[in-house]
Amino acid sequence: MIQTIIFNTQNKPTGSEKSEVIDFLFENLQQYGDPKNQIERAIDYSLQEFTSFGGFTMVLKEDGEIRAAVVINRTGMDGYIPENILVYIATDKNHRGKGIGKELIKRTIEETDGDIALHVDADNPAKMLYEKFGFTNPYLEMRLKK
Repeated sequence: MIQTIIFNTQNKPTGSEKSEVIDFLFENLQQYGDPKNQIERAIDYSLQEFTSFGGFTMVLKEDGEIRAAVVINRTGMDGYIPENILVYIATDKNHRGKGIGKELIKRTIEETDGDIALHVDADNPAKMLYEKFGFTNPYLEMRLKK
């Protein structure tokens, strides 16, 4: 049985719960991930631990273990930029192909108010799953790194 836990400003994780999510994302994002301090910052943004628009962090647990996690940050720019950005999403690398990622995306879409943007590498196998849920690629993103 899959248990859904949503952490937000009304339901903040304990220190050990937050560390568990950070460690899970760090380990399971693999080549698509970031350092732990950046993952923690995105989670803190979702929890409004500093001035931010908030969002939420959702985990799916099975047998007491995290099987999937997502971090959604609100952008505060509804109307011209999607209201939310899906910052991190991962399924347990040892439990992929069992529909857990599909379930996480479904529940994320249900929980999120407004449009959702996400960045995905062109070679990421999850890209096809996102497209099945209606995500499209209408723009080419360009970045200037300073």
